[in-house]
Amino acid sequence: MQPDLILTNGRFTTLDRGNPNPEAVAITQGRFSAVGDARDILATKGAGTQILDLGGRRAIPGLVDSHLHVIRGGLNYNMELRWDGVPTLADAMAMLKRQVAVTPPPQWVRVVGGFTEHQFAEKRLPTLDEINAVAPETPVFILHLYDRALINRAGLRAAGYGKDTPNPPGGEIVRDAASEPTGLLLAKPNATILYSTLAKGPKLPPEIQLNSTRHFMRELNRLGVTGAIDAGGGFQNYPEDYQVIGKLHKDGELTIRIAYNLFTQKPGGEVDDFSRWVGMVKPGQGDDTYRVNGGGEMLVFSAADFEDFRQPRPDMPAKMEGELEQVVRILAQNRWPWRLHATYDETIGRALDVFEKVNKEIPLQGLHWFFDHAETITPRNIDRIAALGGGIAIQNRMAFQGEYFIERYGAEAAEGTPPIKRMLAAGVPVGAGTDATRVSSYNPWVSLAWLVTGKTVGGTRLYPPGNRMDREQALRLWTEANAWFSTEQGKKGRIAVGQLADLAVLSGDYMSVPEDEIAHLSSVLTLLGGKVVHGADDFSTLAPALPAAAPDWSPVRLFGGYQDRKTGQQQKTLAAACGCGHECAVHGHDHASAWASRVPVSDERSFWGALGCGCWAV
Repeated sequence: MQPDLILTNGRFTTLDRGNPNPEAVAITQGRFSAVGDARDILATKGAGTQILDLGGRRAIPGLVDSHLHVIRGGLNYNMELRWDGVPTLADAMAMLKRQVAVTPPPQWVRVVGGFTEHQFAEKRLPTLDEINAVAPETPVFILHLYDRALINRAGLRAAGYGKDTPNPPGGEIVRDAASEPTGLLLAKPNATILYSTLAKGPKLPPEIQLNSTRHFMRELNRLGVTGAIDAGGGFQNYPEDYQVIGKLHKDGELTIRIAYNLFTQKPGGEVDDFSRWVGMVKPGQGDDTYRVNGGGEMLVFSAADFEDFRQPRPDMPAKMEGELEQVVRILAQNRWPWRLHATYDETIGRALDVFEKVNKEIPLQGLHWFFDHAETITPRNIDRIAALGGGIAIQNRMAFQGEYFIERYGAEAAEGTPPIKRMLAAGVPVGAGTDATRVSSYNPWVSLAWLVTGKTVGGTRLYPPGNRMDREQALRLWTEANAWFSTEQGKKGRIAVGQLADLAVLSGDYMSVPEDEIAHLSSVLTLLGGKVVHGADDFSTLAPALPAAAPDWSPVRLFGGYQDRKTGQQQKTLAAACGCGHECAVHGHDHASAWASRVPVSDERSFWGALGCGCWAV
C-alpha cells in the first residue's frame, strides 16, 4: 500500500537496535510501515502521500508515562494555575495576583502540585500574609507536594474550617493562639486532609470537563507524550468519574493512549470494590487508545505509605497483610494485573510476604503486577520481585523532594532513591513516569533530566554516576520499557515496522544538548497513530483545531501549562529593551510580561491590566 505519510530529513532515534539511525520513516494506516533508506521509502509515495521534511530535527518514539493521573487531572486542568517550571516566587505570586483578579465567585484559585519551593530563586513558599494580601476575597488553595496546603482566609471560610473544626485522622489544621485556623494544613503523615479539602471546591460542569481534558491532553502532546498508564486516584470513582474520558474516546477525540487502573476509594470497602469491578470489566478490554489495565495503585488503605519525607516513616498497621491478601487473591484469581503504591522498603517487604503466600497457590508469573515508587527498596526485595515476575515503576518524586529526604536521612542514603541500576541488573522490568499532577510536574523532560543528571529541580545532586542513566537508557524507560506495564510489548515504544506510529519531533536534540537543557525540551510535532495531534514552529499550521479553554476565566487562557524557561528569558530580554521590567511604583505595570504573553483581548480586566495598568477599566 502507498503510505499515508513519509517523514524525511530527521535524526531518528528508533530504539530499534537493528535499525538505529534510518533516513526516513513511512506510516500507513496508523503504523510504521517502513523505516530505512530515504530513496527507497520516497519511491513508494502515492498521490495521497503527505511528505514532511523535519529539517534535521531529532525524532523519538512518543513518550509514555507509566504513572500519570491523567483522567482526574483532565477533569480539573482548566481550573488550575500551574506553577510548574516557574523560576521565582515573585513570578508565581504575580501569576496568582493576575488570576485572582479574573476568577469569579464562588470559584477558587487552585495551585495544585507540580512545583516545589526549591525551584524558586527565593527557596521558600509564600507566607499566608502574602497570599491574603493578594487575595482578600477570592478563595486560594495552594498544594505543596503531599506535605502541606496553604489556604487564605476566604478559602478557610469556603471550606468551612473554623475554631471548632477537629483535626482529621492523619492531618493537622494549624491554629493560632486563639485556636483559629491559620490556613496551613499539614499531612501528618498522610495526604487525606489535603485531598478532602481540595474536594470541597466547586467542580467544572461536564461539558467544560470535556474541554478541560482536551486541553490537558494537548499540553501533554506539546511535551511529546502520546501514552499514559492512569493510576486512578483519590476521589476518582469508577465508573462515574470516567464518563468524560469515555465520551472523548467514543467521539474519537482522545490524543493520548490511556490504559487505566482502578483505585479503591473507601477504607474497609476495598474487597467490595474489586469484587464488583472484576465482574464489570476485564484487563485489556477496550482498544489501543483506551483500555482497562488492572487494579491499583491503591489496593488497600492499610498498605498506603505516603511519601512525606518531612515526617518520619509511617508504620503500616498490623491488619495490612490480612486486608491486602484478600484483595490480591481476588485479582490473581481473575488474572488482573495490579500496581501498588509503596515508598518504603519496609512496606514493600511486608507486601511481598503476601504476594509470595498467594503465589504458592495462584502463580503470579506473567501477570504484569508491579510496585510504584520504591524509593528506598533494598537489593533483597528487588530480587524477591524478580523471582515473582513483578516490575517496578519509578517516578521522579525525588526531583521535587530530594532536599527533604537528605535533611532527614542524609546525602548518602539519598544516593540510591530509587536504585534504578540495581533494579535493571536484577532483570526486573523498570519503567519511568511522573506521578503527576499533584506531586511532580507532568513534564516528562523534568523526569528525563532527573534520570540523566541525578539532580533535583532545585539543583541538588542526588545520585553518583553509578545510579544515573545515559540518555538512551533514560529514553527507553520512557518508551519501550513502559509497554510491559500495560501488557503491550511490541506494540509501541519504538520506531519500528508494525508498531503504532506514535512519534515526537523535538525542539532541540535530546541526544546532544547540554544536560541542563534537557528539562526545557518540548515537541514541535507530535503524531498519534500517524495523525498530527500537536504542531508548533514550522509545523504550527498542521496543529488540529482546539476550542478555547473554558471557562473564560481559566488560568490556561492566561498562562497555559508548564512555564518553560524560554518564555522567562524572552520576558527578561523584552524588559531590558523597554526599561520597565520591574513593577511600576504607581500602577504595577510590566510591559515585558505583556509583550511576551498572549493578551486575552476578550477579557477587559486582563486585557488592560496586561497592557499596562491594572486599575484602568477595572
